Amino acid sequence: MEALNTQNPEHITWKHEQLNFAILGGIRLEGLDRLRVTIKTEFKTIAIRHNLDLYNDGQLEKLVRKYAERFEIGTVYIGKALGELINRLENYRLQEIKKQEVPEIKKTLSETQIKEAKLFLQTPDLLLRTNELIGKTGMIGEEHNRLLMYLIFTSRKRECPLHVISLAASGTGKSYLQEKVSELIPEEDRLEITTLSENALYYFGQQELKHKLILIEDLDGTESVLYPLRELKSKRKITKTVTIKDSKGNTKTVHLTVEGPVSVAGCTTQESIYEDNANRSFLIYLDESKEQDERIMNYQRKLSAGTINFEEEHRIKELMKNVQRVLQPVSVRNPYAERLQIPNEVFKPRRTNAHYLQFIEAITFYKQYQREHKTDKDTGEVFIETTFEDIQEANRLMKEILLRKSDELNGACRNYFEQLKIYLQQTKENGFTSKQISKALRIPVSTVKRHHLHLFTSGYIKHYTDKKEADKVNKSYCYEIISYEEYKELQSRISTALDEALNKVRDDQPNGSLTAHGTNEPIKANNSKGNKHRLKKPTSESKREEKKQTPLTETETLQTLTITA
Repeated sequence: MEALNTQNPEHITWKHEQLNFAILGGIRLEGLDRLRVTIKTEFKTIAIRHNLDLYNDGQLEKLVRKYAERFEIGTVYIGKALGELINRLENYRLQEIKKQEVPEIKKTLSETQIKEAKLFLQTPDLLLRTNELIGKTGMIGEEHNRLLMYLIFTSRKRECPLHVISLAASGTGKSYLQEKVSELIPEEDRLEITTLSENALYYFGQQELKHKLILIEDLDGTESVLYPLRELKSKRKITKTVTIKDSKGNTKTVHLTVEGPVSVAGCTTQESIYEDNANRSFLIYLDESKEQDERIMNYQRKLSAGTINFEEEHRIKELMKNVQRVLQPVSVRNPYAERLQIPNEVFKPRRTNAHYLQFIEAITFYKQYQREHKTDKDTGEVFIETTFEDIQEANRLMKEILLRKSDELNGACRNYFEQLKIYLQQTKENGFTSKQISKALRIPVSTVKRHHLHLFTSGYIKHYTDKKEADKVNKSYCYEIISYEEYKELQSRISTALDEALNKVRDDQPNGSLTAHGTNEPIKANNSKGNKHRLKKPTSESKREEKKQTPLTETETLQTLTITA
């Protein structure tokens, strides 16, 4: 007996002795509870075409009788032929469904790869070294943003991941930054999406998205899905109740649940984002300077000239993926958390404070191979602890984020305003018009007018008041800047607040605790004097003495600690 001919999936044929069958238009792969087809059956010179569900006994029985009458052959013979055809179509459909299933990618690392990845994670100045390697994978410039994004992507492995949105004008490299950094994340851990329908997220498997990095190329095209995406970020789970019909036609209610946590990254050209979406994510603004333009164009020239070492880029990418693979789930505890504070200027302090603490924990998590794994005596939980160094690095990376969250101007308007200040200081002019600035900075006049309206209503600029120039320009269309130093003052207040909190952590150590220590330093005990416990600065003599001694283990140090109030 001949096999099913599926060379053309839209015209499947099969021959059973004297009967020739053809399935016109193929078969649908979804809905295994039905097998609706358009079937053409030929016997000698007679052909019959019919549309039916082969799983419907009534329809199938009528078709058998119709064939028997027209072909003048027995119903048993026809029934046997159709039964064999149905079995073959079922097997074919199951094979096609299996082909469409994307197998889960699980890469098994060799001992050499594991050793290399762990050795890298034990490197002193790990964040600095990581940033250098990111720069060698084709990511030009954006030193601050790329490291920040990489650490946010790393947080997907934790129970409270972080999220990021990249904002910039069209053609400035938002998608490129996200793409190049995401290439350092293993394929099995990331999901790249161009666009999403409104209910698409609810139809993933219950744990299919767990600890995944979701990359959305353009948030502007996913407005309908932003609500479930927000809930997935916050609650780490989304649920939808739908009604479906079972095989018997009965209606029943089904609950669709998709679990997180997930880390979400997206890009947008919008100057401002809906508040509920913005305050759940880190907002990063790309470098749109001329210097960055030149760096990118220089890389493009090297690319065209064929002088880029792609083999080296590939090797680094594979190493960074393996680094991500060897990171293991572990709890992080920050013994300094109660004494950390964010600046008072931040507009949404509650959620921002949570992000600040989670980012510190993400840095500690990334350095897990440089931390002693401790066990809670009461709960048995294994954890690692944040060090003073982690907080320092987090403050350095978070400073720009906290500054943006304390600024009442959106990123695009702030960038324009700072450009405007530089231009007016260089030209030594006080008054300016929209048309003048549009021509000087090569920005569309409609954009300039929009920024000026925002700056005017927010109290950053005012109508020009120089009476000598009153006859030359219409004062209602001429402006001047109220303060050139307001942004520097805000930056100073943010830096001061972070530094003060950091000093408090360093100077106000709790009784019996260990001081923060460097990555490769032995653990040091607090020196107590009165009611204050401060870090004692080592002298050159004590440093020489320290080199002669073998560093104590943490257990030995704890046993020798005697700290009195």
